[in-house]
Amino acid sequence: MSDIKIPEMGESITEGAIAKWLVKVGDTVNQGDMLLELETDKVNLEVNAERSGVVAEIRKSEGDVVQVGEVVGTIQEGAVAPASGQPAGTQLADDAELVRTASATPPSSAPASVPAPAAEPESGSAYTASPSVRKLARERGIDLQSVVPVDPNGRIHRNEVSAPRSAEPQAAASAVKEQSEPNPARSSGGTVLDDPAKPIETIRMSRRRQTIATRLVEAQRTAAMLTTFNEVDMTKILDIRKRRKQSFQEKNDVGLGFMSFFTKAVVGALKKFPLLNAEIDGDRILAKKYYDIGIAVSAKEGLVVPVVRDADRLGFAEIERTIADLAGKARSNTLQLSDLQGGTFSITNGGVFGSLLSTPILNTPQVGILGMHKIQWRPIALDEQRMENRPMMYIALSYDHRIVDGSEAVRFLVTVKELLEDPESLLLEG
Repeated sequence: MSDIKIPEMGESITEGAIAKWLVKVGDTVNQGDMLLELETDKVNLEVNAERSGVVAEIRKSEGDVVQVGEVVGTIQEGAVAPASGQPAGTQLADDAELVRTASATPPSSAPASVPAPAAEPESGSAYTASPSVRKLARERGIDLQSVVPVDPNGRIHRNEVSAPRSAEPQAAASAVKEQSEPNPARSSGGTVLDDPAKPIETIRMSRRRQTIATRLVEAQRTAAMLTTFNEVDMTKILDIRKRRKQSFQEKNDVGLGFMSFFTKAVVGALKKFPLLNAEIDGDRILAKKYYDIGIAVSAKEGLVVPVVRDADRLGFAEIERTIADLAGKARSNTLQLSDLQGGTFSITNGGVFGSLLSTPILNTPQVGILGMHKIQWRPIALDEQRMENRPMMYIALSYDHRIVDGSEAVRFLVTVKELLEDPESLLLEG
């Protein structure tokens, strides 16, 4: 027998959650075949078969949290999947399996006083219940077919068969007790979970979503975070894109977007204000002399921030190509840990979803993040007499006030604004 183990995934990752099993007991697999998809704090990883054979056992279910090195199943090497029509797993039984089967079989000489087991659900039955719930129902003489589950998925839970069937006086006593004790059918926020008139769908938080929630709360708790705002006249950038977009695409096989302009502008501003390219390490400041810019990307499982390495050394086409590649990996869950690690400063673009203004949260341990927003045509005063409609974008800089002063943050954002409004300067400053 060959164990299916959770492999090493990197220094900072010690556990994950099983997102999806791609095989079932009885399936034939070859060495290298993908067995399951593992969801970690940062990326989804594949766990592959180390030996060829037949899947003999699956010990962990989808959604279960597993540790590095933990055995989640077994493969019987050299076995062959059962022929069509033969019950799955009949050729996989070994001594341990036979023992488990025997221990699960009720003795034929059961005492007459033991209640007859409730009928097990037939294939296609409307309800599902765990073995412990079915056992409890048998002990209480409850027919599970008569139980109407609250769970929208049709699953019967323990509390729905644990309450004894009682007369009205006992029901009244239970009502008094319920007033004095917490109601287990309520959520931590007081929401009633078993009211059929107010249906609720319970959704398990993904591993990545839990990590995002923890990191965002930690960022607000540990950093002295402030946000300053400004606005950018996007007229010249839009004009360049209009004139150069087609030739840029033909020459570089990638579109000319806004992110390359903003990445270059951020690099230029970071060179003038290096503390925004630093991080805090205890009582030390680590000022970084390289420019790895994180670009926030919205994926199915939540926001991820892959990193454009050495952005100061890349041209516009290289930046656009790198961002497109990382975004594609994020949306297909194929990002590697190396794509996410590090980063000295981040950029997030809420404008793609229509956001006009927001306060981005720091991607700790970084001390600065730039927020882009929707381009909105607004009347702008050119001087005391003239006004003109211009394509304007609000930009926001959130920063850690522990090492970045307000004046420095404001001047950093003004520098970004000036570089964007004079795009040719990006070739020199960025």
